[in-house]
Amino acid sequence: MLETLVVVVHLLMALGLVVLVLLQQGKGADAGASFGAGASGTVFGSQGSATFLSRFTAILAAVFFATSLGLAYFAKEKANALQEVGLPKPAVIQQTPEVEKPVANDDVPMSQQKPSTSSEGDVPGSQK
Repeated sequence: MLETLVVVVHLLMALGLVVLVLLQQGKGADAGASFGAGASGTVFGSQGSATFLSRFTAILAAVFFATSLGLAYFAKEKANALQEVGLPKPAVIQQTPEVEKPVANDDVPMSQQKPSTSSEGDVPGSQK
């Protein structure tokens, strides 16, 4: 129940962060406003949006970070619980004797055919 709540809050914070970052103006937006780009101070005032949105973004980022840590804790607890479900200990598992494998000289397989000892060259039609 608590894990589901943390996942839902985590997703809402992620969506909220995306929306807030897209709403914020960049640093170069003030230069455009001085040359007549008229929508610089419409919704929150000319300077009010920067402080309000940046503070709210910081709060959402902190909550997102906390929920990330909470989800990591839940994942660790689940992994520990699954590890102790009844699997045998490594010392209890009997080890099978190792079968000796033939040792290969190279990684490249060699053909089993012997090279021909004829006096002809490798190129067909060439004569000495």
